[in-house]
Amino acid sequence: MDAHHHVWDLKVRDQPWTHGLAALNRTFSADDLRPALNRHAIDATVVVQTLPTEQETAELLALAAADLHVKAVVGWTDLADAAVAERLAALRDGPGGSALVGIRHATQSETDPGWLSQPDVRRGLRAVATAGLVYELLVRPDQLPDAVEAVRGLPEVRFVLDHAGNPVIDADGLSAWTALMTELAASPNVAVKLSGLVTRTAAPPLHALRPYTEVLLSVLGPHRLMYGSDWPVCLLAAPYDEVITLAEALTQDLSTHEHDAVFGSTAGHWYGIGA
Repeated sequence: MDAHHHVWDLKVRDQPWTHGLAALNRTFSADDLRPALNRHAIDATVVVQTLPTEQETAELLALAAADLHVKAVVGWTDLADAAVAERLAALRDGPGGSALVGIRHATQSETDPGWLSQPDVRRGLRAVATAGLVYELLVRPDQLPDAVEAVRGLPEVRFVLDHAGNPVIDADGLSAWTALMTELAASPNVAVKLSGLVTRTAAPPLHALRPYTEVLLSVLGPHRLMYGSDWPVCLLAAPYDEVITLAEALTQDLSTHEHDAVFGSTAGHWYGIGA
């Protein structure tokens, strides 16, 4: 399973964050991804929102209803809205609504490093849990302590940390990040995506990312770790084939059962796919 990818159509909606990124400033469809999925025998994916609009989420849900590969959607709603529960219900009542498994907000775009601790946001996170959904954490390194506190302070919420928290890939970054990952792993209500890291280093990725993968496997174990390509964002650094080959190399010492967890059953369990 590929637990993290995106699609967008620039004829439908602009993606302002891609301006200045020539490799990404075009339309990417599920059909564009399909050949790579077929080459690697991936039969299920989780598509993840890119913009803070429920209209995009509704479109992704409609895609899930029509596409055999897309089994689940992580969408967006306004967590700080007092009517967040009603918003979530409306999304689930729409076409493909049963595929909604989680909600994400680009916390990394918020200037407040304590955004997740704001009372209205905490109320929204509890509403996500009450709806039976996961909340995905997309944070900058300076926001990771707040993410750890949110996970610890809201044991009723199931969290997934995207891109392993976007660590700084150097010796100092590894030390600080390892301490925070160890804290995070002490809470059983969180899993982490082995995703998005290839774009964070200019060094040979197998050598640069091996220590980070070893930490994740050590503190979380394979049953709380899930592979995601972060396609097409990964194209800034490497094509899909290289990204999954790298992930396989980083996890090559796992048993068959553990490998199957990272590349399928962890995401299946965490999101309720196939349940």
